[in-house]
Amino acid sequence: MPFILDDRLELHMGPSSLGAPDDLEKVIVDFIDQAKSSLDVAAQEIESRPIAEALVRARQRGLRIRLVLEQDYLREARPPADPFAVGGAVEENRNLFAAMLRAGIDARADYNPDIFHQKFIIRDSGGTRRALLTGSTNFTPTGTGNHGSRKNLNHLVVVHNQWICNEYDDEFAEIWQGTFGKVRNRHEPSPRKNKVSGICVRALFAPDHAPEMEIMKQILKAKERVDFAIFTFAKSSGIDDTLVAMARGGIKIRGIFDAGQGNRDWAATRMVADGGGEAYLASRRNGLGKLHHKLMVIDGALLICGSFNYTDPANRLNDENILVIGDLEDEDPLAQAAQRRFAAFALAEIDRMIDAHGVAVPLSG
Repeated sequence: MPFILDDRLELHMGPSSLGAPDDLEKVIVDFIDQAKSSLDVAAQEIESRPIAEALVRARQRGLRIRLVLEQDYLREARPPADPFAVGGAVEENRNLFAAMLRAGIDARADYNPDIFHQKFIIRDSGGTRRALLTGSTNFTPTGTGNHGSRKNLNHLVVVHNQWICNEYDDEFAEIWQGTFGKVRNRHEPSPRKNKVSGICVRALFAPDHAPEMEIMKQILKAKERVDFAIFTFAKSSGIDDTLVAMARGGIKIRGIFDAGQGNRDWAATRMVADGGGEAYLASRRNGLGKLHHKLMVIDGALLICGSFNYTDPANRLNDENILVIGDLEDEDPLAQAAQRRFAAFALAEIDRMIDAHGVAVPLSG
């Protein structure tokens, strides 16, 4: 079961096929099926037929739907000799894209020469039932963990709050107009603090807001511990240096990395382990494909989540989003209790992943 706070703030962890509590594909489909007037979708790719079918159903109900996808998942890296022949690595993406176009969905491919890495949906813009869905989950069979032999670990957050939706509305408008990635013709306001069920929630977008700096800032506030689960974590990020400095200062640092990414020479895994932290690699056993989370919990009270990997390109070039849920400096006891309950759900999943899939990284030498 997900963690839901006052029907305003939801946290879903999946997939259930790997022992996590939630069916992420169903969460996305249900979110779409509950739409009444509009859906704005910014996604790296759509390869899940149930999700595409939900969008088509919404369009057939008369909803306005706008969709932006990463074009690299619609074209072949090397054009085939016969481009009219059916087939290729991303054929299912193209088939679903064509079906959505035939249904009358207004769809575009991104203009960012780097990676369009967003994964969010805004529901019912301008209405009273507005909601946002975002997280680390790609809208694919492996991303949601519902199909195939390999299943990825991911999370989704649903926020029912007009101010958060307004900020994502603005981001989507910029994406829709093509002014994103390296194309910058505007000034971005600083992220605002929004209260959702008493908890501070802030949205940040890369490269506009440089989320890396925000993550480092929050780590530096830690008084006890930092726990994380991350797909890609590069030594170039700056986050690794911050974690090592905090470990040397007595703060407990513990994290689990995806094995495929965490074993690379450029990865921060070894640096965290040798710097005084506990580092684990997520073994590809029991059907696990990738540990695809981008989760961090600080002092058991603040959660950082979203699409943002801890890399330099993600910070400077890619289109990304994160949510910072909680405020370590909030002195309101009710807010402290609420944000601790919310963060505890994410921390429990990090604990579970380490127990079920983690292989400890030994110290060098």
